[in-house]
Amino acid sequence: MSVTSTYTVTGMTCGHCVSSVTEELTAVDGVTDVDVRLDSGAVTVTSSRELSRDEVRDAVTEAGYQLA
Repeated sequence: MSVTSTYTVTGMTCGHCVSSVTEELTAVDGVTDVDVRLDSGAVTVTSSRELSRDEVRDAVTEAGYQLA
């Protein structure tokens, strides 16, 4: 089973921001793919299990950004 969710992340301004968010989210247990759109702030996360909003928020915060 694969679960895909899309979130909005604020504060990203460059490719380094995208890399940081991608790296932190990829480290979350069960995450299999992360797609970050810098222009819109949309972050699509695909995982093998349902992720809690807290898990996603914590990873985004660790990268230095905020979940809208």
